[in-house]
Amino acid sequence: MILRNWQQKIVDEFPAIIERHRRFILKAPTGAGKTILASEIVERFYRGKKILVLCHRLVLLEQLERALSQRHQVRKLSVSDDGPAFEGYNILLSTNMRAKNVLEQAIRQADLIIVDEAHRVSPNGTGYKKIIDDFENKGKEGAQFMGLTASPERRTGDQRDQLSLAFDAIIDCADIETLIDEGILVPPMYRPHFVHDLDLAKIDVSSGDFPVSKLAPAIVKSSMIDYATYVYMEERENVSPTPISAWFCPDVTVAEVTLDKIRDNGIEAAIVTAGTPISERMQLLEQHEVGKIEAMVSVGVLAEGWDNPACNVIVHLRPTLSKVVWGQTVGRGLRSALGKEKCIVIDVSSNWSTFGPVEKLEWSLWNHRRSYVQYKNRFNWIGQQLKVDGDDTVYFLCENKLPNGLRCSHIYRKGQYSDDGCPACGSVTAIDICKDQKIDSTLNEIGLRRLFYERVEKVYKEMDLSVWSTLGNAAWKTAEPKEMVFLAFCMAFSEVSGEPTNSESEFWDIALSTEAKIRGYLIDRKIQIVKQDDFQLALIANGMLAGKQIRTLQSHYGISLCGNILSDHTDVEIERKYLKALRISERLAVMGCSSRDNLPYFSASDYLRSKGETYTN
Repeated sequence: MILRNWQQKIVDEFPAIIERHRRFILKAPTGAGKTILASEIVERFYRGKKILVLCHRLVLLEQLERALSQRHQVRKLSVSDDGPAFEGYNILLSTNMRAKNVLEQAIRQADLIIVDEAHRVSPNGTGYKKIIDDFENKGKEGAQFMGLTASPERRTGDQRDQLSLAFDAIIDCADIETLIDEGILVPPMYRPHFVHDLDLAKIDVSSGDFPVSKLAPAIVKSSMIDYATYVYMEERENVSPTPISAWFCPDVTVAEVTLDKIRDNGIEAAIVTAGTPISERMQLLEQHEVGKIEAMVSVGVLAEGWDNPACNVIVHLRPTLSKVVWGQTVGRGLRSALGKEKCIVIDVSSNWSTFGPVEKLEWSLWNHRRSYVQYKNRFNWIGQQLKVDGDDTVYFLCENKLPNGLRCSHIYRKGQYSDDGCPACGSVTAIDICKDQKIDSTLNEIGLRRLFYERVEKVYKEMDLSVWSTLGNAAWKTAEPKEMVFLAFCMAFSEVSGEPTNSESEFWDIALSTEAKIRGYLIDRKIQIVKQDDFQLALIANGMLAGKQIRTLQSHYGISLCGNILSDHTDVEIERKYLKALRISERLAVMGCSSRDNLPYFSASDYLRSKGETYTN
């Protein structure tokens, strides 16, 4: 088998990977060829050995069975299966909850466990938790637990449900932009449109995303589906050789209304949901692949594991707070195919303006509630691009009225095209999003970094350290909630290691260890940080300037903690410490700190018990 460059690189490095890691994720974009890579790894390193492959959907099992059965004895586990595991076969395919007795045997005997769509692994869930525990406690010595995903992140703020508790490391195999350059993927061409009458601000967030029960009625009530179909009818003329589209909806109600709108325009369309029988689903998808069905409307089914390289238009009708959902769905249209030069991404859900292009997404092993609640701002990503290191980028929102009565509402960047007119309708009737929309335009990290270096060095040189270095207790005891966040940043910067890290897992191991140390310090002094709704970089800047929010005592004591670091460490070490300190202080701000803390990396009760103390705030 001829492997792609990135696949060959991982195969070459695989012996070193398994020498360093027992539980790891191989991360590569949707369409890069993760299944082929897994098959090659099995062939090269585990031939004749026992392998368990897990995934959460039957359709994924079907795909994996086809890929692996060409060169191996494969069995797909059914609910009723019993008897010894790996009897007459060496690869067992299963969803994580099927035929528990056989599965338990397989986990103990397997040389390799592969988890497809590994972002689905919940270390605190009833299914995968037992699998992880069994592998860790009863698994074969020298066995590996290998995940595959394009989006290694959990979209929950639950600190007991983070990927780092299931995997030791993420191996970054390939990125979208590199694969586009190599012709493996095609570039996405985003067509974002803002739907004015879709009100998401009043929808309460649960479990890390908008609840479908409230989201779906809001979508149907709005003009969102009208926008999607109108824009599609225009953009379908701009693809070759023929338009083949995938439409992503949050529930069946939205999907059915969407289907009717598409058909009203004379387009051959169908719908697939989790309730569509497998045989019917496969038949519909085969017709879609060859273009007999132009538009496939989906509820969840196509977001993961679906492969149709001919798809050249993605229509996104699901507002989400999940980068995983956004990245996975758009990625379905980026696979290359004969005659396919691009994939048009029609987004009427505000996800492009919220998250940014999928090729620019950043992932994290650890999250908290703020990490997804921030995306309730429908211009979050655009806000982050403003005033970055002198960049004067301006984003426009077209206000031109269309023949159907809707406003164009296309979002575009000023100066990106040959003129300043809207690339969708040509109108110059537009508003500056920065000026006219509510955008979080707080100080960005680049500006804060520059201020931090300048002010700490200047103020520290003028300090009488014999005084300021002794005022720690007073600074903490008299601190207001916002001042505590500033002090937490300074303490984190002082305490956290500046050593290099080879993976995000290592980064978070160091960061969370320091966070736990700070929590212990505060609990020892009976100091509580109250949970805050937001984390503002401006607070750190205010402390550097001894401004209105951070008073002189807290400001100068915090700077005294940071000052000697600048002189005693290299620029590279300082930068590493600075980045970790920001993440630590952000977590302390939005999660709070008290003697009731019960986190995977810090239990307040265990900490106090080890010191022979008990108390509650």
